[in-house]
Amino acid sequence: MPTTVKERIAADLKASKDGVFLRKEFDRFGDYRQVSRAVSELVNDGLIVRVGYGVYARGRKSSLSDKVVPDGTLVAIGLEAMRKLGIKADVSKEARALRDGTSTQVPMLPIISVGKARVRRKIGFGKRAVVYEVD
Repeated sequence: MPTTVKERIAADLKASKDGVFLRKEFDRFGDYRQVSRAVSELVNDGLIVRVGYGVYARGRKSSLSDKVVPDGTLVAIGLEAMRKLGIKADVSKEARALRDGTSTQVPMLPIISVGKARVRRKIGFGKRAVVYEVD
């Protein structure tokens, strides 16, 4: 049975089917400083990666560079993060056109449509970040 805060959070991460985690989801494991230290250690261990302020994604080793990268596309990570933050979001209109078969162009940027919501939160990894599209 896990005894430390880090071990309990790691066990919770491994049992979860989610790919994105908010920092506040771990508050039940201890006080703020303990949880922050444990999350920081899990980032250093490569179990999760930071993709935004208080937003973490499941990590995996890159087959190209052997560095830890998010497990999933930035669009998928952004959509799940928006869902957990309570913001209704969908893929961009270009991605919807590709999905519906009305276009053959593949969007190059990770764009998320957030409707009328005002989102200032930056979600990204490395030099790439999610771009928000307002309807």
